[in-house]
Amino acid sequence: MRKKDIVYLLSDSVGETAEFIVKAVANQFIRGDLEIRQNSYVDKESDIEEVIIEAKQTNSIIAYTLVIDSLKDYLNKRANEEQVLAVDLLHPLMNAFITKFDREPICQPRMIRKLDKDYFRKIEAMEFAVNYDDARDVKGIVKADIVLIGVSRTSKTPLSMYLAYKGYKVANIPLVPEVPAPEELFSIPRNRCVGLVISPGKLNDIRRERLKTLGLKPEANYAQLERILEELDYAERVMKRVGCPVVDVSNKAIEETANYIMDILNIEMSV
Repeated sequence: MRKKDIVYLLSDSVGETAEFIVKAVANQFIRGDLEIRQNSYVDKESDIEEVIIEAKQTNSIIAYTLVIDSLKDYLNKRANEEQVLAVDLLHPLMNAFITKFDREPICQPRMIRKLDKDYFRKIEAMEFAVNYDDARDVKGIVKADIVLIGVSRTSKTPLSMYLAYKGYKVANIPLVPEVPAPEELFSIPRNRCVGLVISPGKLNDIRRERLKTLGLKPEANYAQLERILEELDYAERVMKRVGCPVVDVSNKAIEETANYIMDILNIEMSV
């Protein structure tokens, strides 16, 4: 029986980058008998020495994502001495950055795992958008960085999620003639609220398609032009009372609308 091919992974962090690359390459060779042996958080020469010996005994490959020069030098030296094939997965791209952008790497391990304030802000914002979607809890209005208001099918939810990914806490409130707008809407600064409007014809088309996907008849009141005009008229009155800026989303992509919203509210984009 043929022995499994083995690739030893060495990383100064978790090692998921090395594992992803090795698996991507291994998949090109079809056979599923490759064994990956992960060695994470390598920070001393003894960690490397153990792998060198094992790799030599099993006639295997070492793939590594180490950024500390002394460890890389030791690994390459010992691999050469023991005639073990060791592949630096980061070097080609690191070298390209140095050459093309004229910058030197800081050579600090675990940078990808440093969860900074931006990361946590995005996670918190995403959770916020889910919790305060579609007027689920109107308390979100006073807590939000941005409040989106508009009739049904004006892209409030996808816009909320896109803006949340940019790090902003977003609540969205549907405006329905039969349901009084939350009083909280009229107490927040008007530059924290944005009204979303759409052309009646466009909304009619969107709602009719929505009903079809739900297996309902397109003749339902929800998609009737008269009902749509009533809703849009009500929404316009609410938006005027709030005094918020208004964006027509009729022919705009989500990204375009989000960028416009951040622009008119003078909010810097977080990348």
